[in-house]
Amino acid sequence: MLPLEGVRVLDVSTILAGPLCCQILGDFGADVIKVEHPRGGDNMRGHGAQKDGIPLWWKEISRNKRTVAINLSEPDGAEAFRRLATTADVVVENFRPGTLERWDLAPERLQQDNPGLIVARITGWGQTGPYASRPGFGTLAEAMSGFANLTGEADGPPTLPAFGLADSICGIAASSAVLMALRHREVQHGAGQVLDLSILEPIMTAVGPSPTVYQQLGLVEHRHGNRSTNNAPRNTYRTSDGSWVAVSTSAQAIAERVMRLVGHPEVVDTDWFATGRGRFSHVDELDRYVGEWIAQRTRTEVLEAFAEAGAAVAPVYDAADLVADPHVRETKMLTTVDDPDLGEVLMHNVLWRMSATPGRIRYTGRDLGADTDEVLAELGYTADDVAELRTAGTIG
Repeated sequence: MLPLEGVRVLDVSTILAGPLCCQILGDFGADVIKVEHPRGGDNMRGHGAQKDGIPLWWKEISRNKRTVAINLSEPDGAEAFRRLATTADVVVENFRPGTLERWDLAPERLQQDNPGLIVARITGWGQTGPYASRPGFGTLAEAMSGFANLTGEADGPPTLPAFGLADSICGIAASSAVLMALRHREVQHGAGQVLDLSILEPIMTAVGPSPTVYQQLGLVEHRHGNRSTNNAPRNTYRTSDGSWVAVSTSAQAIAERVMRLVGHPEVVDTDWFATGRGRFSHVDELDRYVGEWIAQRTRTEVLEAFAEAGAAVAPVYDAADLVADPHVRETKMLTTVDDPDLGEVLMHNVLWRMSATPGRIRYTGRDLGADTDEVLAELGYTADDVAELRTAGTIG
């Protein structure tokens, strides 16, 4: 039995945090019903690469979800959603604050008919505050969180990630928040609640304690490229065959092994080498020693030598490298799933392994409105009712 079997989640969210949250819940057994607008659906359907017009990211982000097309802004559509919400445990939405209220779908309204309902509201800036009504996207959160300010070369511009970092962190955080709320409801005998999540706050946490450092010491951290002020050597280095590897020395013992490996054991006995901050004060010297040694060897030779020395290194991979990696393959970090449109599809596996109740990918992302008739029938709508709603454009 999957751990979330019996839990119903309504995914009324779009790009990217909410859908990822619901993907995780669905991977572990929740009955996730994806509710989209009949015309176009979630913009995630158009994100990323496509094969023969079929969106590849959609196949993963909407796996294990039934799809229903309902126009929530229409009174009949709102009524259908209210009926659907009476059967649900969780609603995940990311409309701008006030939108659900305008449609008479506010959490308080939904909880009148379903007091145990948990409503997770995911927005760029949260439900309150001076920025609440502004458009919010992961890129903006990556900028405001301090991430961009700390990313990039010291003399270069602030750097944004080439992927949905803030959204993804928020989606994972939101899945955790939903589980806490479900646990609270279990302990409190049915009490639901509203969860207010911003895309900004989780990535602020991931960036680290820079506000504390500023408040206590008056220091503002700046970009250092691939270096870290907390330890050295820590950087990416180019090998003789044109590849790149990353070296980390967060632990003192690892730093000592690296410097002995690259032929400079004399630095290990210096006073400054005893702490990460001390090593960073000599970062140019340490980088030069490590970089020169690595530049004389192929990537394979570097990886083998570091492994033998018990030092920490990893190759800088692209997607092809990742797919071919023996550790990724043996531990099933990636898995293949049968898809009716694409055949066998390689995608990320469920996020963590559980010995007693492992998650499972039951099916890939489905066509817009593929399950509308089935879900409405479960709510008591007759075939004539469904046909009438479809003719009016309320459902798809």
